[in-house]
Amino acid sequence: PNGQNWELQLKGAGPTPYSRMGDGRAVLRSSIREYLCSEAMHHLGVPTTRALSLIATGDGIERDMFYTGDVREEPGAIVCRVAPSFIRFGNFEIFYSRGETDVLQQLVNFSIRNLFPHLGPPSIDSTIAMFHEVCEKTAIMIAKWMSVGFVHGVMNTDNMSILGLTIDYGPYGWIDNFDPSWTPNTTDSYQNRYCFGNQPHVGQWNISRFASALHPIVNTVEPLKDGIAHYVKTFDDTYCAMRAQKLGFKSFVPGDLDLFRELDSLMRGVETDMTVFYRGLANLIIDEKGCTHLSHEQLLEPITEAFYYPEKLTVNDKRSFSSWMQQYIQRLKIDGLSNIDRKHRMDSVNPKYVLRNYLAQLAIDEAESGNYDLVNELLDVIRHPFSEQPNYAKYAVKRPEWAKHRPGCSTLSCSS
Repeated sequence: PNGQNWELQLKGAGPTPYSRMGDGRAVLRSSIREYLCSEAMHHLGVPTTRALSLIATGDGIERDMFYTGDVREEPGAIVCRVAPSFIRFGNFEIFYSRGETDVLQQLVNFSIRNLFPHLGPPSIDSTIAMFHEVCEKTAIMIAKWMSVGFVHGVMNTDNMSILGLTIDYGPYGWIDNFDPSWTPNTTDSYQNRYCFGNQPHVGQWNISRFASALHPIVNTVEPLKDGIAHYVKTFDDTYCAMRAQKLGFKSFVPGDLDLFRELDSLMRGVETDMTVFYRGLANLIIDEKGCTHLSHEQLLEPITEAFYYPEKLTVNDKRSFSSWMQQYIQRLKIDGLSNIDRKHRMDSVNPKYVLRNYLAQLAIDEAESGNYDLVNELLDVIRHPFSEQPNYAKYAVKRPEWAKHRPGCSTLSCSS
């Protein structure tokens, strides 16, 4: 009704001209993961494709989940994805690599007319403007990934939308214990190329590949370099602002970087759940004495639930966290927000519920036996990620120990 175009794309419907040597089918487990995650990301405020429907086909599909020769038959399914467009960086690269400049120009013109019409008719100037906008959208998307602890898992250029949308949900995951080097992708477990902490850098690499593909069209380098620099600045500015919001600050100031870095180091050192930590931190109550009279245990009480092994915290660990908390309290006092206002601000940006891999796997286990109740229940939960939802509190806890190394919960493949 408002003139917006939407494309529907069926994942798992069978062979297409783009299926390569595959069968074009999809299994239920990977389909459930995309169906739930794309909706979870949308309600978290992260740009993404959406899931219109999930249908079990009744077919048996043979898959080797971890490429170990253990082939088994799994139930088939089809997900209907929805987005304004599914054009990716790789669509431009393929024509560039073949030297098909005429076809590349057609794709550029089509993209400007249909996806970036506000930039004016196709020209060198509007192509450069499109590139700059793609750089900005991509930077904002990845900053939002980082803010909620999402790891895409396979950030190649074919999985990067020119609209800055999260696409192709494969071996993704949310980091449980904060670890920038963690990747959910088993095929990336040795290089960690697409790990959580590398995502901003891989985004910049992909942007540079897109720039190379556009070079024959714009015939100049400097505006493309400017676009890449714009990506870096946009990511840095956006992520810093988001991190400040997560800590309850009114706005980011340069001195906050030291607090961010020290907090990252502390969380990584003692296996701290990122989601539970930020949500718990909002419950910190600053009294008239600035909490200076509290013991280490009392000061850390709001965040104790975030530690995977609280009994292993050393005196040194507690002292370090307490020291950070005191610095944090002093920073909060500069803004002068009340405890209630700060908690409200923090709870509006720090999700209580994210689609942890073990939750998705539990839903898959039940669905493969014909019970879709948990799939539907999780869908209800993730539609309100920032709300308390007391009836669903069991889904807001740390990853259970049994899920730490279980396939599907900690490790996934590209067929996941």
